[in-house]
Amino acid sequence: MSTIKEKYNTDVVPKLKETFHYKNVFEVPKLEKIVLNMGLGEAVRNPKIIESAASELALIAGQKPVVTRAKKPIANFKLRTGLPIGCKVTLRREKMFDFFEKLVNIALPRVRDFRGISGKAFDGKGNYSLGITEHIIFPEIDYDKTESIKGLNVTVVTTAKTDEEGKALLKFLGMPFKN
Repeated sequence: MSTIKEKYNTDVVPKLKETFHYKNVFEVPKLEKIVLNMGLGEAVRNPKIIESAASELALIAGQKPVVTRAKKPIANFKLRTGLPIGCKVTLRREKMFDFFEKLVNIALPRVRDFRGISGKAFDGKGNYSLGITEHIIFPEIDYDKTESIKGLNVTVVTTAKTDEEGKALLKFLGMPFKN
């Protein structure tokens, strides 16, 4: 069992029960899934970038990504329906906890001038979205072998009903919020 999952069961659940006065253990919010998404607009001009992005995302997540395709044509961007424009991965259970631990303890501290992440990126229902500008902060990525530095969106989906509950859950799990 991963250390984040153990920490959730032993430390976080009692703290959340005490803070929000839950009567039942099943009311306590928990992590549901983590979605990683790479949107690659430059894939219209360079289709081979999708393959490199998919392989790098597979290294980061430990799971094979799905290639996403354009739903609508946009003439100004020379985009046609069905062209590959990104890739995404949905992590659940053990892989989700392993990735969360790697994100919080290894990747985020490697960001240049890191002082914490914004606590305002919640969606109103307790889910948190985080944009990472350089995917090379993850230790699996070899900087010398990457063609270009890509961005990455990380969405942490929780079972929390409010942003306050979701923020408390992530904070108790070790997410470094600055505000």
